[in-house]
Amino acid sequence: MRALVTRLRADPRYAKFFEWGVLVSITGSAQMLVQGLGLLSGFLIIHMLSTHEYALYTLAYTMLGTLVALADGGITAGVLAHGAKAWQDKGAMGETVATGLQLRRKFSMVSLAVSMPVLFVLLVKHGAAWQFAVLILLALVPAFLAGLTEDILEVPVRLNQDITALQKNLIAVNVLRFVLLLSTIFMLPFAAMAILANGIPRIWANYRLRKIAFKFTDFSKPPNPEIRRGILAMVKRTLPGAIYYCLSSQLSVWLISIYGNTEAIAQIGALGRLAAILTVVGGIFSTLIVPRFARLPERSDVLFKRLIQILGLMFVISLVSCAIAWFFPTQVLYLLGKNYANLDIELFLSVLGGCVSMMVGIAYALSLGRTWVVPVAFNVTSCIVVQALLIFALDFSTARGVLVYGLLNSIWVFAVFLGYLVYRIFLLRKHEARTAAL
Repeated sequence: MRALVTRLRADPRYAKFFEWGVLVSITGSAQMLVQGLGLLSGFLIIHMLSTHEYALYTLAYTMLGTLVALADGGITAGVLAHGAKAWQDKGAMGETVATGLQLRRKFSMVSLAVSMPVLFVLLVKHGAAWQFAVLILLALVPAFLAGLTEDILEVPVRLNQDITALQKNLIAVNVLRFVLLLSTIFMLPFAAMAILANGIPRIWANYRLRKIAFKFTDFSKPPNPEIRRGILAMVKRTLPGAIYYCLSSQLSVWLISIYGNTEAIAQIGALGRLAAILTVVGGIFSTLIVPRFARLPERSDVLFKRLIQILGLMFVISLVSCAIAWFFPTQVLYLLGKNYANLDIELFLSVLGGCVSMMVGIAYALSLGRTWVVPVAFNVTSCIVVQALLIFALDFSTARGVLVYGLLNSIWVFAVFLGYLVYRIFLLRKHEARTAAL
């Protein structure tokens, strides 16, 4: 049997199959372990925190996503696009990473100044004492600092497909997070301790990630003004859309925090924990698929074939996920505890919305990996119109209304990103036909 496997691996017809089998098995098993630890941590938080505390925790983590997204503004996508051009050159990669980190630090100051006061007001509005609100803000700082660097430090590792080292680092940070969570969850105040237990391991993991990236990156290189101009040119195209989608993706939580009650916020946060299982898939795609798609030659037939394969795989995974939520809601909701036991329809809407959001994220990453940016005028304007219609038509005082809003909005955004990907490949095909005719 071993001899047969050896012969098949040596056969060019099957070598690619075995290569992808190894990569997917390594990445998939690591992602399942990482997300399994993440889910255990999340469920521990859900069961240990009161509904009120968990609502505050949800608001804080929603704002953390906003903080990191605003501090990025398309910088990571620019680093990926530039890095893909010279991913085997340590010097060029070092200049690209250094430039990206420098820009990230500058953007972070603006992000903090805008987001922190808003979070403080929302926390106080939902019953947090001002001292407790300040503690939550301070607890977010380690996770925010880690978020400033980890995406960019991962770029050279992903481009060079050093998957095993990257996955080991992710596993280590999640193990440490779970251990810290177990040791701090019984301390007061609960929500702030839970947030802090997530941030500290990420800072340690970034130190290790820098050592991993050192194999492919010369960190002694200073920022490059030419690369800086290139990244900023991309940021100028992506920043308006990034700001819009950053705010838009969190809008459901903001709306329910304004129009709904604290219990509804907790329900949205708890259901989001279950939908987060899909991040296993997102992690595999972002680690294996997106960097390889960015490295593909500028050929329409190759790009279109890979796009169809990616979409087909995402559709099958989404179908299976939604089927589990539809046929086994009681068993799935048992994981959240008795406070969330009667959310059958909300569970299905949350998982379906999570599937569409996953597809939006992959389509967006594939597009940026090719430096294809949807024109802001059409992108933002059309989405604002859709959102305005949904806000007018739906009830945001309940979790169900907010989930329906998120689902319909994500469907439209996915249609925009996918349509633009196909449009750019079509333009490339026309260009190839004109070149061939000359």
